[in-house]
Amino acid sequence: MPVSRSPAFLHHPSTARAYRCVCGAQVFFRNSACLQCGRALGFDPWLGQVLAIEPEAETGLWHAADPGATGEARRYRRCAQSDSPSLCNWLVVDLPELGPAQAPCSCAACRLNRTIPDLRLSQNHEPWRKVELARRRLVSQLIGLGLPVEPRSPDGSNGGLTFDTLASMQGQPLVMTGHLMGVVTLNLVEADDAYRERIRTSMNEPYRTLLGHYRHEVGHYYWDRLVRFDRSLWDFRALFGDERQDYGAALQRHYQGVQFDWRQSHITSYACSHPWEDWAETWAHYLHMRDTLDTAVSFGLSPDRFDVDAAQYDTAVLQGAAAAVDPEGFLTMLNAWTRLTGVLNELSRSMGLQDFYPFELSQTVVRKLHFVHARVAPFERVG
Repeated sequence: MPVSRSPAFLHHPSTARAYRCVCGAQVFFRNSACLQCGRALGFDPWLGQVLAIEPEAETGLWHAADPGATGEARRYRRCAQSDSPSLCNWLVVDLPELGPAQAPCSCAACRLNRTIPDLRLSQNHEPWRKVELARRRLVSQLIGLGLPVEPRSPDGSNGGLTFDTLASMQGQPLVMTGHLMGVVTLNLVEADDAYRERIRTSMNEPYRTLLGHYRHEVGHYYWDRLVRFDRSLWDFRALFGDERQDYGAALQRHYQGVQFDWRQSHITSYACSHPWEDWAETWAHYLHMRDTLDTAVSFGLSPDRFDVDAAQYDTAVLQGAAAAVDPEGFLTMLNAWTRLTGVLNELSRSMGLQDFYPFELSQTVVRKLHFVHARVAPFERVG
Protein backbone atom coordinates (compact mmCIF):
# COMPACT_ATOMS: atom_id res chain seq x y z
CA MET A 1 0.00 0.00 0.00
CA PRO A 2 1.41 3.45 -0.83
CA VAL A 3 2.74 5.35 2.16
CA SER A 4 1.85 9.03 2.39
CA ARG A 5 3.89 10.95 4.90
CA SER A 6 4.32 14.67 5.44
CA PRO A 7 7.93 15.84 5.30
CA ALA A 8 7.52 16.96 8.91
CA PHE A 9 10.98 15.74 9.91
CA LEU A 10 12.38 18.90 8.30
CA HIS A 11 10.72 20.73 11.20
CA HIS A 12 10.75 17.93 13.79
CA PRO A 13 13.90 15.83 13.28
CA SER A 14 13.78 12.06 13.69
CA THR A 15 16.91 12.26 15.82
CA ALA A 16 17.25 15.56 17.68
CA ARG A 17 20.82 16.83 17.94
CA ALA A 18 20.46 20.09 19.91
CA TYR A 19 20.02 19.83 23.68
CA ARG A 20 19.88 22.12 26.69
CA CYS A 21 20.54 21.62 30.37
CA VAL A 22 17.88 22.74 32.86
CA CYS A 23 20.13 25.74 33.55
CA GLY A 24 19.66 26.81 29.93
CA ALA A 25 23.19 26.04 28.74
CA GLN A 26 23.77 24.31 25.40
CA VAL A 27 24.92 20.72 25.88
CA PHE A 28 25.91 18.11 23.32
CA PHE A 29 25.44 14.45 22.48
CA ARG A 30 28.72 13.34 24.06
CA ASN A 31 28.43 15.35 27.29
CA SER A 32 28.26 13.66 30.71
CA ALA A 33 28.13 16.92 32.69
CA CYS A 34 27.03 20.46 32.05
CA LEU A 35 30.07 22.75 31.88
CA GLN A 36 28.00 25.71 33.12
CA CYS A 37 26.22 24.36 36.19
CA GLY A 38 28.01 21.05 36.78
CA ARG A 39 24.86 18.89 36.71
CA ALA A 40 25.23 15.31 35.56
CA LEU A 41 23.87 14.57 32.09
CA GLY A 42 22.73 11.37 30.42
CA PHE A 43 21.33 10.40 27.03
CA ASP A 44 17.98 8.63 26.91
CA PRO A 45 18.00 6.91 23.49
CA TRP A 46 14.26 6.24 23.52
CA LEU A 47 13.43 9.89 24.11
CA GLY A 48 16.35 11.00 21.94
CA GLN A 49 17.35 13.61 24.52
CA VAL A 50 20.35 14.50 26.66
CA LEU A 51 18.86 15.04 30.11
CA ALA A 52 20.09 16.78 33.22
CA ILE A 53 19.80 14.11 35.92
CA GLU A 54 19.90 14.02 39.71
CA PRO A 55 20.84 11.11 41.99
CA GLU A 56 18.56 9.44 44.50
CA ALA A 57 20.67 8.68 47.55
CA GLU A 58 18.26 6.08 48.93
CA THR A 59 18.04 3.97 45.75
CA GLY A 60 21.23 4.66 43.82
CA LEU A 61 19.06 5.54 40.81
CA TRP A 62 18.75 8.80 38.88
CA HIS A 63 15.83 10.88 37.68
CA ALA A 64 15.48 13.83 35.32
CA ALA A 65 16.15 17.19 36.98
CA ASP A 66 13.19 18.56 35.03
CA PRO A 67 10.21 16.27 35.82
CA GLY A 68 8.48 17.30 32.60
CA ALA A 69 11.43 16.36 30.37
CA THR A 70 10.54 12.67 30.15
CA GLY A 71 6.76 12.95 30.02
CA GLU A 72 6.52 10.29 32.71
CA ALA A 73 8.15 9.33 36.00
CA ARG A 74 11.26 7.60 34.65
CA ARG A 75 14.13 6.48 36.82
CA TYR A 76 17.49 5.56 35.41
CA ARG A 77 20.72 3.75 35.95
CA ARG A 78 23.91 5.02 34.39
CA CYS A 79 25.47 2.70 31.83
CA ALA A 80 28.07 0.40 33.34
CA GLN A 81 30.55 1.76 30.80
CA SER A 82 30.23 5.34 32.08
CA ASP A 83 33.46 4.95 34.06
CA SER A 84 35.29 3.00 31.36
CA PRO A 85 37.59 4.57 28.73
CA SER A 86 34.58 4.73 26.38
CA LEU A 87 33.00 7.36 28.67
CA CYS A 88 29.48 6.25 27.78
CA ASN A 89 26.88 8.82 28.86
CA TRP A 90 23.79 6.76 27.98
CA LEU A 91 21.06 5.93 30.47
CA VAL A 92 19.33 2.66 31.22
CA VAL A 93 15.66 2.95 32.11
CA ASP A 94 14.99 1.24 35.45
CA LEU A 95 12.25 -1.37 35.22
CA PRO A 96 10.91 -2.07 38.71
CA GLU A 97 9.53 -5.45 37.63
CA LEU A 98 13.09 -6.67 37.01
CA GLY A 99 15.11 -7.66 40.04
CA PRO A 100 18.72 -6.51 40.51
CA ALA A 101 19.98 -9.73 38.94
CA GLN A 102 17.92 -9.20 35.78
CA ALA A 103 18.29 -5.44 35.34
CA PRO A 104 20.62 -4.58 32.45
CA CYS A 105 23.84 -2.91 33.50
CA SER A 106 24.80 -1.61 30.07
CA CYS A 107 22.84 0.72 27.81
CA ALA A 108 21.14 -0.13 24.52
CA ALA A 109 24.30 0.76 22.58
CA CYS A 110 26.88 -0.97 24.78
CA ARG A 111 24.81 -4.17 24.93
CA LEU A 112 25.49 -4.54 21.21
CA ASN A 113 29.25 -4.97 21.83
CA ARG A 114 30.56 -8.54 21.73
CA THR A 115 34.33 -8.05 21.55
CA ILE A 116 36.21 -4.93 22.64
CA PRO A 117 39.92 -4.06 22.68
CA ASP A 118 42.09 -4.98 25.65
CA LEU A 119 41.54 -1.95 27.89
CA ARG A 120 44.37 -3.02 30.19
CA LEU A 121 46.56 -1.47 27.49
CA SER A 122 46.48 2.31 27.86
CA GLN A 123 47.21 2.82 24.15
CA ASN A 124 43.77 1.38 23.39
CA HIS A 125 41.89 3.89 25.53
CA GLU A 126 41.75 6.89 23.19
CA PRO A 127 41.05 4.87 20.02
CA TRP A 128 38.28 3.02 21.86
CA ARG A 129 36.73 6.28 23.01
CA LYS A 130 36.63 7.54 19.40
CA VAL A 131 35.19 4.27 18.12
CA GLU A 132 32.47 4.18 20.73
CA LEU A 133 31.45 7.79 20.22
CA ALA A 134 30.93 7.09 16.51
CA ARG A 135 29.08 3.85 17.21
CA ARG A 136 26.76 5.47 19.75
CA ARG A 137 25.94 8.18 17.22
CA LEU A 138 25.06 5.47 14.72
CA VAL A 139 22.88 3.54 17.17
CA SER A 140 21.08 6.69 18.33
CA GLN A 141 20.13 7.41 14.71
CA LEU A 142 18.95 3.86 14.06
CA ILE A 143 16.72 4.06 17.14
CA GLY A 144 15.50 7.53 16.12
CA LEU A 145 14.47 6.18 12.72
CA GLY A 146 12.57 3.35 14.41
CA LEU A 147 14.71 0.63 12.84
CA PRO A 148 15.05 -2.73 14.63
CA VAL A 149 18.09 -2.63 16.92
CA GLU A 150 18.46 -5.61 19.20
CA PRO A 151 21.53 -7.57 20.35
CA ARG A 152 22.39 -10.70 18.41
CA SER A 153 21.83 -13.93 20.33
CA PRO A 154 24.95 -16.12 20.81
CA ASP A 155 23.87 -18.43 17.98
CA GLY A 156 22.58 -15.61 15.77
CA SER A 157 19.11 -17.14 15.58
CA ASN A 158 17.26 -13.94 16.51
CA GLY A 159 18.62 -11.92 13.57
CA GLY A 160 20.12 -9.33 15.90
CA LEU A 161 23.17 -7.09 15.56
CA THR A 162 26.52 -7.15 17.34
CA PHE A 163 29.90 -5.41 17.08
CA ASP A 164 33.46 -6.69 17.33
CA THR A 165 36.28 -4.14 17.60
CA LEU A 166 39.62 -5.84 17.11
CA ALA A 167 43.25 -4.78 16.91
CA SER A 168 45.59 -6.48 14.46
CA MET A 169 48.39 -8.35 16.23
CA GLN A 170 51.87 -8.95 14.90
CA GLY A 171 52.09 -12.38 13.30
CA GLN A 172 48.31 -12.69 13.10
CA PRO A 173 46.02 -12.20 10.08
CA LEU A 174 45.08 -8.58 9.45
CA VAL A 175 41.72 -7.61 10.96
CA MET A 176 39.34 -6.71 8.16
CA THR A 177 36.52 -4.23 8.72
CA GLY A 178 33.31 -5.81 7.46
CA HIS A 179 30.00 -7.51 8.16
CA LEU A 180 28.98 -11.16 8.34
CA MET A 181 25.62 -12.53 9.53
CA GLY A 182 24.82 -9.67 11.90
CA VAL A 183 28.40 -9.21 13.16
CA VAL A 184 30.04 -5.88 12.30
CA THR A 185 33.83 -5.98 12.70
CA LEU A 186 35.96 -2.84 12.89
CA ASN A 187 39.76 -2.67 12.90
CA LEU A 188 40.75 -0.45 15.83
CA VAL A 189 43.48 1.18 13.73
CA GLU A 190 40.71 3.05 11.87
CA ALA A 191 40.56 5.34 14.93
CA ASP A 192 44.07 6.57 14.04
CA ASP A 193 43.39 9.74 12.06
CA ALA A 194 46.75 9.68 10.24
CA TYR A 195 46.32 6.04 9.20
CA ARG A 196 42.75 6.59 8.05
CA GLU A 197 43.72 9.65 5.99
CA ARG A 198 46.62 7.77 4.41
CA ILE A 199 44.32 4.92 3.35
CA ARG A 200 41.66 7.37 2.17
CA THR A 201 44.20 9.09 -0.08
CA SER A 202 45.81 5.91 -1.39
CA MET A 203 42.42 4.43 -2.28
CA ASN A 204 41.20 7.71 -3.82
CA GLU A 205 38.22 7.85 -1.46
CA PRO A 206 36.52 11.23 -1.07
CA TYR A 207 35.31 10.34 2.42
CA ARG A 208 36.49 7.91 5.11
CA THR A 209 35.44 8.20 8.77
CA LEU A 210 34.64 5.89 11.68
CA LEU A 211 30.98 6.86 11.44
CA GLY A 212 31.05 6.25 7.70
CA HIS A 213 32.49 2.77 8.24
CA TYR A 214 29.73 1.91 10.71
CA ARG A 215 26.95 3.26 8.53
CA HIS A 216 28.25 1.26 5.56
CA GLU A 217 28.63 -2.01 7.46
CA VAL A 218 25.22 -1.87 9.13
CA GLY A 219 23.86 -1.30 5.64
CA HIS A 220 24.81 -4.91 4.91
CA TYR A 221 22.98 -5.98 8.07
CA TYR A 222 19.82 -4.11 7.11
CA TRP A 223 19.93 -5.50 3.57
CA ASP A 224 19.53 -8.92 5.19
CA ARG A 225 16.71 -7.60 7.39
CA LEU A 226 14.81 -5.39 4.95
CA VAL A 227 15.50 -6.65 1.42
CA ARG A 228 16.83 -10.20 1.27
CA PHE A 229 13.51 -11.91 2.01
CA ASP A 230 11.24 -9.02 1.03
CA ARG A 231 9.13 -8.66 -2.12
CA SER A 232 11.27 -5.63 -2.96
CA LEU A 233 14.19 -7.94 -3.79
CA TRP A 234 13.20 -7.97 -7.48
CA ASP A 235 13.06 -4.17 -7.55
CA PHE A 236 16.46 -4.14 -5.86
CA ARG A 237 17.94 -6.32 -8.61
CA ALA A 238 16.44 -4.16 -11.32
CA LEU A 239 18.03 -1.05 -9.78
CA PHE A 240 21.26 -2.20 -8.10
CA GLY A 241 21.99 -5.40 -10.04
CA ASP A 242 21.85 -9.11 -9.25
CA GLU A 243 23.52 -9.78 -5.89
CA ARG A 244 23.86 -13.48 -6.76
CA GLN A 245 26.95 -12.77 -8.87
CA ASP A 246 30.24 -14.02 -7.39
CA TYR A 247 31.19 -11.52 -4.68
CA GLY A 248 34.90 -12.38 -4.47
CA ALA A 249 35.35 -12.23 -8.23
CA ALA A 250 33.48 -8.92 -8.39
CA LEU A 251 35.78 -7.34 -5.79
CA GLN A 252 38.85 -8.67 -7.58
CA ARG A 253 37.69 -7.06 -10.82
CA HIS A 254 37.03 -3.81 -8.99
CA TYR A 255 40.50 -3.61 -7.45
CA GLN A 256 42.05 -4.31 -10.84
CA GLY A 257 40.61 -1.00 -11.98
CA VAL A 258 37.20 0.56 -12.63
CA GLN A 259 36.53 0.39 -16.35
CA PHE A 260 33.57 2.77 -16.76
CA ASP A 261 32.24 6.11 -15.60
CA TRP A 262 30.71 5.01 -12.31
CA ARG A 263 29.43 8.53 -11.54
CA GLN A 264 26.47 8.05 -13.87
CA SER A 265 24.99 5.26 -11.78
CA HIS A 266 26.82 4.94 -8.44
CA ILE A 267 27.46 7.19 -5.45
CA THR A 268 31.14 6.09 -5.15
CA SER A 269 33.57 4.02 -7.18
CA TYR A 270 33.44 1.27 -4.55
CA ALA A 271 29.67 1.08 -4.98
CA CYS A 272 30.14 -0.27 -8.49
CA SER A 273 32.10 -3.31 -7.26
CA HIS A 274 29.02 -5.41 -6.39
CA PRO A 275 25.29 -4.78 -5.79
CA TRP A 276 25.73 -5.44 -2.06
CA GLU A 277 28.39 -2.73 -1.86
CA ASP A 278 26.25 -0.41 -3.97
CA TRP A 279 23.42 -0.84 -1.46
CA ALA A 280 25.73 -0.36 1.56
CA GLU A 281 27.30 2.80 0.11
CA THR A 282 23.86 4.18 -0.78
CA TRP A 283 22.50 3.25 2.65
CA ALA A 284 25.42 5.01 4.35
CA HIS A 285 24.83 8.15 2.31
CA TYR A 286 21.14 8.11 3.15
CA LEU A 287 22.06 8.02 6.86
CA HIS A 288 24.58 10.83 6.31
CA MET A 289 21.84 12.93 4.73
CA ARG A 290 19.23 12.25 7.39
CA ASP A 291 21.51 12.87 10.36
CA THR A 292 23.06 16.02 8.93
CA LEU A 293 19.63 17.43 8.09
CA ASP A 294 18.38 16.45 11.55
CA THR A 295 21.31 18.34 13.06
CA ALA A 296 20.73 21.41 10.90
CA VAL A 297 17.02 21.50 11.72
CA SER A 298 17.72 20.89 15.42
CA PHE A 299 19.79 24.07 15.47
CA GLY A 300 17.16 26.12 13.63
CA LEU A 301 18.60 26.08 10.11
CA SER A 302 16.00 26.10 7.32
CA PRO A 303 17.59 24.80 4.10
CA ASP A 304 14.49 25.81 2.10
CA ARG A 305 15.42 29.44 2.78
CA PHE A 306 19.00 29.19 1.50
CA ASP A 307 19.73 31.30 -1.58
CA VAL A 308 21.87 28.78 -3.41
CA ASP A 309 21.81 27.48 -6.98
CA ALA A 310 21.53 23.75 -6.27
CA ALA A 311 20.08 20.88 -8.26
CA GLN A 312 16.41 20.32 -7.48
CA TYR A 313 14.48 17.15 -8.24
CA ASP A 314 10.80 16.42 -8.90
CA THR A 315 8.74 13.25 -9.15
CA ALA A 316 9.90 12.64 -12.74
CA VAL A 317 13.20 11.34 -11.34
CA LEU A 318 11.46 8.54 -9.41
CA GLN A 319 10.64 5.34 -11.21
CA GLY A 320 9.61 1.81 -10.27
CA ALA A 321 7.58 0.28 -7.47
CA ALA A 322 9.37 2.21 -4.73
CA ALA A 323 8.14 5.52 -6.19
CA ALA A 324 4.78 5.01 -4.46
CA VAL A 325 6.42 5.27 -1.04
CA ASP A 326 6.48 8.82 0.32
CA PRO A 327 7.68 10.62 -2.83
CA GLU A 328 6.85 14.05 -1.38
CA GLY A 329 8.77 13.49 1.84
CA PHE A 330 11.76 12.02 0.06
CA LEU A 331 12.03 14.78 -2.54
CA THR A 332 11.59 17.47 0.10
CA MET A 333 14.45 15.90 2.04
CA LEU A 334 16.62 15.49 -1.05
CA ASN A 335 16.13 19.06 -2.24
CA ALA A 336 16.83 20.39 1.24
CA TRP A 337 20.00 18.31 1.21
CA THR A 338 21.27 19.72 -2.08
CA ARG A 339 20.70 23.27 -0.81
CA LEU A 340 22.35 22.57 2.55
CA THR A 341 25.43 20.90 1.06
CA GLY A 342 25.79 23.69 -1.49
CA VAL A 343 26.21 26.13 1.39
CA LEU A 344 28.35 23.77 3.51
CA ASN A 345 30.70 23.14 0.60
CA GLU A 346 31.22 26.88 0.23
CA LEU A 347 31.86 27.21 3.97
CA SER A 348 34.47 24.44 3.75
CA ARG A 349 36.16 26.24 0.86
CA SER A 350 36.19 29.40 2.96
CA MET A 351 38.36 27.49 5.46
CA GLY A 352 40.61 26.06 2.76
CA LEU A 353 39.24 22.55 3.34
CA GLN A 354 37.98 19.93 0.94
CA ASP A 355 34.29 20.00 0.16
CA PHE A 356 32.03 18.95 3.01
CA TYR A 357 30.08 16.67 0.66
CA PRO A 358 32.20 15.77 -2.40
CA PHE A 359 29.61 13.58 -4.13
CA GLU A 360 27.38 13.83 -7.17
CA LEU A 361 23.78 12.61 -7.23
CA SER A 362 22.84 11.33 -10.66
CA GLN A 363 19.23 10.43 -11.39
CA THR A 364 20.06 6.74 -10.96
CA VAL A 365 21.67 7.42 -7.58
CA VAL A 366 18.59 9.42 -6.55
CA ARG A 367 16.37 6.43 -7.38
CA LYS A 368 18.66 4.20 -5.32
CA LEU A 369 18.47 6.60 -2.39
CA HIS A 370 14.71 6.57 -2.68
CA PHE A 371 14.72 2.77 -2.64
CA VAL A 372 16.55 2.97 0.71
CA HIS A 373 14.06 5.58 1.90
CA ALA A 374 11.20 3.27 0.98
CA ARG A 375 12.68 0.55 3.20
CA VAL A 376 13.15 2.92 6.16
CA ALA A 377 9.93 4.99 5.96
CA PRO A 378 7.54 2.30 7.29
CA PHE A 379 9.51 2.13 10.55
CA GLU A 380 9.45 5.83 11.31
CA ARG A 381 7.30 7.14 14.08
CA VAL A 382 4.74 9.68 12.88
CA GLY A 383 3.66 12.69 14.87
